[in-house]
Amino acid sequence: MNQSASRVCSGVLDAIGGTPLIRLDRFLDRPDIELIVKWEAANPGGSAKDRPAAKMLSEALHRGEIGPGTTIVESTSGNMGIGLAQACRYHGLKFRCVVDPRAQKQNLSIIEALGGTIELVTEPLHGDFLAARIARVCELIETTPNSFWPNQYANTDNPRSHFEGTIREIDETLGGELDVLFVATSSTGTAQGCRDFLKARGRDVQVVAVDSMGSVLFGGASGPRKIPGLGAGKEPRLAAGQRFDHLVRVTDLECVIGCRRAAQREAMVIGGSAGGVLMSVGKMQEQFAGKRCVAVLHDSGTRYLETVFNDQWVAQSLDCSGEELNQLVDSSSFEFSEGVGA
Repeated sequence: MNQSASRVCSGVLDAIGGTPLIRLDRFLDRPDIELIVKWEAANPGGSAKDRPAAKMLSEALHRGEIGPGTTIVESTSGNMGIGLAQACRYHGLKFRCVVDPRAQKQNLSIIEALGGTIELVTEPLHGDFLAARIARVCELIETTPNSFWPNQYANTDNPRSHFEGTIREIDETLGGELDVLFVATSSTGTAQGCRDFLKARGRDVQVVAVDSMGSVLFGGASGPRKIPGLGAGKEPRLAAGQRFDHLVRVTDLECVIGCRRAAQREAMVIGGSAGGVLMSVGKMQEQFAGKRCVAVLHDSGTRYLETVFNDQWVAQSLDCSGEELNQLVDSSSFEFSEGVGA
């Protein structure tokens, strides 16, 4: 149960955090690894991005950088847009959300329901949609009076929100007793905040960064990516020079397999990046036998019903038939590609 359910919250933003930890006994099919997940879909906006969205705006308000009449402009693949739309509506701010064609339709509908305006970038810049989105953000900032770019890709309040929230909650609930932490990366805000907290507390915990094949993070080669919210086509400023104990790269298909396995084995409908994170645990299971592994699951699969959980989309986008996909989901293997890096 969300810890905030035990008290009366002072508005929706006060309900952010206190998300549950859930032990998964079936996903790996082995008893010598304790797998616990941090279920960030329990946040009121439905994802881990609620935390940095609320933090970036509250700090900007506190510093006097924004106020009544300010228009917030941000680039996002979806979840950050929902978090910002929620926080903007609560604080009475206008919001313009720059997205690309990979954004989930349901996410865009939620942003609009919260009063946000969608700015769709239809063509990549030098082959990269993130670069095109950021270019559009800069144009809007230049032409929109009293506008502000939180810039999740460079804003240190992003990792700070996870330092103060996500990992602190994990650490306190488990009494500091965890061996490995798996975190998906895009801006790298979540992974940074978690890593820095664990170091500050002197915890002997290995942090595994989960990235996508086709992402340029950590020196990766740019390539096509279908799953939003995982990896990057252009290195964000926050990610520059970042290092973690391990790096695992997953394919889009592996993310889908992870999502389908979680639904089949654990009765949990999880988002695309979360599927990749769980598959990463499987890839490294021999290395972490006997350990307590915690995986941060950023969002729910309810926003991926037309993609990750749609056999036709998987067949058309990832060239994998429904029959083949079912076989892969049922397989005991976690090695479907050369996706593991060090």
